[in-house]
Amino acid sequence: MEPLFAILVGLFFTAAVYLMLSKFSIRIMLGIAILGNAVNLLLFTSGRLTREVPPIIPDGLDALPSGSANPLPQALILTAIVISFSLLAFLLVLTYRAYQDIGTDNTDEMRVAEPDQPTSPPVGY
Repeated sequence: MEPLFAILVGLFFTAAVYLMLSKFSIRIMLGIAILGNAVNLLLFTSGRLTREVPPIIPDGLDALPSGSANPLPQALILTAIVISFSLLAFLLVLTYRAYQDIGTDNTDEMRVAEPDQPTSPPVGY
């Protein structure tokens, strides 16, 4: 099962890098979302994929039995899901506001909105 997940993680990373190299901000956002999912799947796979033994310490033992799943990557993934969702929501709002103000989704055309001659900072206050 791990080789299948390794191939899937590689496909996710490939798709994420391809989308993040685009010049459209919506595609960049989708690439960031896919990159977050690829990292989560990589962490999940590194914590061993077992169904038989849950990551619970039974009574009378001080540590997990051998062959059980590692609970630390699962906790990291839950935290990463919350953080990536909030980052995606922030990027969505930022992209929408940029589209409203500038009128384009293309990052090359967004550079036109920058002034040619920047104003100098104030000399005194």
